[in-house]
Amino acid sequence: MAEAERIIGTPDTPDADAAGAGPEQPGAPRGRRRIAVLFTVAVLAYALDLISKLIVVAKLEHHEPVEIIGDWLRFEAIRNAGAAFGFGEAFTIIFTVIAAAVIVVIARLARKLYSLPWAVALGLLLGGALGNLTDRIFRSPGVFEGAVVDFIAPKHFAVFNLADSAIVCGGILIVLLSFRGLDPDGTVHKD
Repeated sequence: MAEAERIIGTPDTPDADAAGAGPEQPGAPRGRRRIAVLFTVAVLAYALDLISKLIVVAKLEHHEPVEIIGDWLRFEAIRNAGAAFGFGEAFTIIFTVIAAAVIVVIARLARKLYSLPWAVALGLLLGGALGNLTDRIFRSPGVFEGAVVDFIAPKHFAVFNLADSAIVCGGILIVLLSFRGLDPDGTVHKD
């Protein structure tokens, strides 16, 4: 029966892991693979964000912006104490708490994760949240009040960073998955 469910695309039950399923049963490896994907995507998104910010602070901060595509796209180092688009600069500590809460929720949800697309989406959210949370904790003016390093500046748009991009892409993917009826545990529902 489990083989038939695997062939037709029905997800393995999360209980197979808890019931002591061995490596020959599809339930245990499938769940672990999805968690590994989530954390791999998160680590990649976090590392790219961290490395890009280190380069920006070392090479761009206190310098003229660098034009990448004429005046349509440039790199310009700014510090953003608020949320997206510079909103809420007086609430830096609240954004720090929200980012930490997102990380905790994703870590708890990971236990029930049997969907590859959800693993990618949550990995992007986790990596992006960790990237901006790192700035909030370790950058000036102080712990939990740090300003995020933003540097990607499209013409007529807000300045953002790779963590913001990961969060937006992960959020869009989650919306698309929800519209398609795919749940994090791999089941599909019709509403």
